[in-house]
Amino acid sequence: MAASTSAGGFRVPAARAGAGDLPEGEQPAPPGDLRSVLVTSVLSLEPLDLDLFRGRHYWVPVTRRLFGGQIVGQALVAAAKAVTEDVHAHSLHCYFVRAGDPTVPVLYQVERTRTGKSFSVRSVKAIQHGKPILICQASFQQTQESPVQHQFTMPTVPPPEELLTQEELIQKYLQDPNLVEKYRLGLNKILAQEVPVEIKPVNPPELFSQLSQEPKQLFWVRARGYIGECDMKLHCCVAAYISDYAFLGTALLPHRQHPVMFMVSLDHSMWFHAPFRADHWMLYECESPWAGKSSPCCRCWGAAGPQGNGCSLSRAGGCRGLVHGRLWRRDGVLAVTCAQEGVIRVKQSPAESKL
Repeated sequence: MAASTSAGGFRVPAARAGAGDLPEGEQPAPPGDLRSVLVTSVLSLEPLDLDLFRGRHYWVPVTRRLFGGQIVGQALVAAAKAVTEDVHAHSLHCYFVRAGDPTVPVLYQVERTRTGKSFSVRSVKAIQHGKPILICQASFQQTQESPVQHQFTMPTVPPPEELLTQEELIQKYLQDPNLVEKYRLGLNKILAQEVPVEIKPVNPPELFSQLSQEPKQLFWVRARGYIGECDMKLHCCVAAYISDYAFLGTALLPHRQHPVMFMVSLDHSMWFHAPFRADHWMLYECESPWAGKSSPCCRCWGAAGPQGNGCSLSRAGGCRGLVHGRLWRRDGVLAVTCAQEGVIRVKQSPAESKL
């Protein structure tokens, strides 16, 4: 049996997988240390004291804010370190309360809120400059059998082997001699980023089109590199990182005519249903059931109807978008469900502007 190593407190097999251990369409890891950077770096927290950890950054988006998926994934790592090996993560609920600073590490402080026979809850604060930037509640459960089981049916889509990666699609766009220079520069910046996630869109939209489309998208996704069979909690932490990538953008698909001025996540929730490998292809099904301005207050609802016309409280909130997601294993098993809400502010045309 191959020796195992420790990654962020989880035991991970050091040897590469044999071809017979992999599902159809998955390749064995080549010789050498090609372990996923999500395991060896991003999700590897430094212990400072009991239930206190420090996390560092690997990839910072062009927004120059910390990637929300990184903070959620690291918070779940911290929570998982405060439970026993025989329990599994079954859900997490997070609020982003401040923007993250990419120039300093993040401290993760864990509170052992409750340890029960079936369920245990851990509360985590992600802290920078002495203030929380994220608050997370993670729940863990002992494995229990039940005859009550059902799930939706996985969408029928082409397998990942038949699709182009996001990088290959960008290279295809760059071959267009008529591509506007500012778009060319932007695409080259994206290519230069070392994102630790592989993505293959099922129906990639026209990149620069302003045509409205249905608020749904499908793409195959997996962690770059090799993770292998290990503590399922580690794969849940990797999935937490992956789940935030391009998620909120689903709410923008019907509104592509509006340039985005500001977009940030408010909260993020996940429910883990079945075992999975985050370094194997999974289908990420994303949809946005709603986007709109903040709800009017009760005073303006009664005085001016549901639009809240003339109410300063209603006008101040901006637009929120809600997105739902499902991560499917290749064999059709629903592995993870996600939900997120975010603030979206777009540039209004002169006719739409209230100024």
